[in-house]
Amino acid sequence: MARALMQTAAALALWAAPGTVEGQERVPTGFERLGAFRSSMVRESSGVAMSRRHAGIIWTHNDSGDGPYIYAATLDGTIVGRHLVTGARAQDWEDVALAPCPDQLGDCLFIADTGDNSESRRSSSVYIVPEPDNVQTAGRSPRATSPARQLQFSYPDRPHDVEAMWIDPDGTVELVTKGLTGSILRFRLPHRTWERVPIVAEAAGMLAIAPQRALGRWITGGAISPGGARVALRTYTEVFFFAAGESGTLLQDGPPCWLGTREPQGEAVDFIDGQTLVLTSEAAFGQEGSIHTVRC
Repeated sequence: MARALMQTAAALALWAAPGTVEGQERVPTGFERLGAFRSSMVRESSGVAMSRRHAGIIWTHNDSGDGPYIYAATLDGTIVGRHLVTGARAQDWEDVALAPCPDQLGDCLFIADTGDNSESRRSSSVYIVPEPDNVQTAGRSPRATSPARQLQFSYPDRPHDVEAMWIDPDGTVELVTKGLTGSILRFRLPHRTWERVPIVAEAAGMLAIAPQRALGRWITGGAISPGGARVALRTYTEVFFFAAGESGTLLQDGPPCWLGTREPQGEAVDFIDGQTLVLTSEAAFGQEGSIHTVRC
């Protein structure tokens, strides 16, 4: 019911000012539905990462309730592979990113087990596993990945619900809170912290995004462009862009891009190139989880 009311409010805002919300949002220059996740294996696509090694393949995973599986899919939503992340647990996986492995030998999947609706977890984790050589598996039978490395960490102040993650060019893991219980905060796990016991994330300030229930303005996914110049943070109905500086600074790059309610429950985002995004959604309201591309 709450979600339906949120959608209604957002739709009314869009109707009141076509292409904008309160005159502060930009219109997508392209918004295309590519397909949907029709397999029951993926009902809650909570993160997405474009493969650079396997053409036309995205990696995704479910929200809480699934095992430690990462799924390979085509852009029309066809699941072609199910992979068991060796050594990982899946408490509440919320995002996935593809970036160079810590040893610089190929690309790794970074998986954020950072969801915490009640903000009560003593620790969260990021799992790092080499991208599988072969994406395809036989039906539902999973193939085990190489052993995953676990970065188990806590926050310097209190537990946070985090659904957005990306990896900076220097290997720093970037995390952004959802904002359900207050401001939207940014935390970092620089490589130099990974060997510490315990690992404590470094606070990196507050983002100038005001959570707003009527617009579904809570952060549900994050991504960095292939060249590392732009960061995208999405909500249920918008995408915010930031220019990424060499010192780790983020400067908001214009008004947010208004997605509206085209997705059942928009969750994840990644860059296809410097301008085009791929978006995935959880299944909701009798609709399958969708896959879209958008340019803003």
